[in-house]
Order: sequence, then structure tokens, then C-alpha cells
Amino acid sequence: MTNFSRHNRERAFTILDLLMLVIIITFLLLFYLSHTDRGVRERAFRIQCINNLKQTGMALDTWASDHNEKFPMEISQTNGGTMEFASGANEWRHFQIMSNELVNPMVLRCPADKLRRWTTNLATLNNSNISFFINLDYSRPNPHALWSGDRNLTNGLPLHNGVMELSTNPPASWTAEMHKRAGNLLMFDGSVQRVDDAGLCQTVANSGTFTNRLQMPVLNP
Repeated sequence: MTNFSRHNRERAFTILDLLMLVIIITFLLLFYLSHTDRGVRERAFRIQCINNLKQTGMALDTWASDHNEKFPMEISQTNGGTMEFASGANEWRHFQIMSNELVNPMVLRCPADKLRRWTTNLATLNNSNISFFINLDYSRPNPHALWSGDRNLTNGLPLHNGVMELSTNPPASWTAEMHKRAGNLLMFDGSVQRVDDAGLCQTVANSGTFTNRLQMPVLNP
């Protein structure tokens, strides 16, 4: 009887040890997966952001092909464009007018942008649904001209009427809002480049214009 009790206690200790080992392994596995999933999620966000910018560029290009190779910002409102809205909190108007070309307005938001929200309705589109700036000074036919990109940019100066001026002096940089102080840029040839601060400055230098006026999706005038 004594031997049987000791055997049961030894068996109980063994099961307890095994249970603790399983708990520790499970905790370590969950910790690893949480960090791995974060990395996978960030990569997925970058890929989706690149794809969204490419689709935005395709919509702009298609719209221009039907309007004598001019973009909405280059045509007056009376002629079906948005030239009068190239300042202030009006960036959304340049996209809304492309309702036939921009079928899904969800592509205007980067999934890494926590301060903007999705919308599927172009009729109610506004800057709170947009993660990308649009360049008012792109240079034709320079394929390296800057066309659009992530809004987490700064030149160290306050925005003037919703427009940021980028030049080589002062240099531009990325904020920490999206993509860990990096960003994606849509070029005039339709390609998208992921660049850091140094790459951003080089892109501005190669853009073909002395100053790039970027209309930003500001939430206030």
C-alpha cells in the first residue's frame, strides 16, 4: 500500500512537471508567433500599400488619356477638372472626379495608416479616407518625376494651405506614423519605390523640378 502511494506521488509530480513544461513551451511559442505575425503583417501592409499606389497611378493615367493627357488638377472645373481645388483640404476632389477609373476608393488608404479609415463609397469620399499626397508639379516626360506617395512626410515647416513644398533645401524626411520612418513613392512611370530619408531626398533631387508642391490629405483647412 505504501509503495503504491509513493508511486502515485511520483507519477503526480511527473505529470505536474510535464504540465509546467507544456505551459512554458506554449508561452514561448505564442511570444514567438506574436512577433513573427507582426513582421508578416508589416510586410503585408507594405505590399498592399505599393499595390494601392499603383492602382491610383493607373486611374490617373486612364483619366488623363481621355482628357488630352491632362490630369484633373490641370483642367478647370468648368471643363470637368479640379484645378480650382489644388489647395486646402480639397485633395479628395481630385480622386472623386475619377469615379469611372477609380472603381474602389479603398485603394486610396494605406493599411498601415491608423489615422485614416476605409470607405467604399466615392460619393462620401473625403481626406479622412486618403493616405496619399498628390504632386501638383510633376515633370513631363521625366519618368523619375514624383507623382504620389505616403502622406507621412515632413519638411520641418508648417503646411501652407494644405500644400507641402519639397525641395533639396530644406531636405524632406519621413515621420514615424507609417512604415517605420520610410515610405512608398509613386513615380511618373507608374513604378513604386520604397525609400528611406536618403532615398526620399534623392528622389526629390531627380524629380526634374526645383520645387515639388504636394497637396496633402489634411483633415483641416
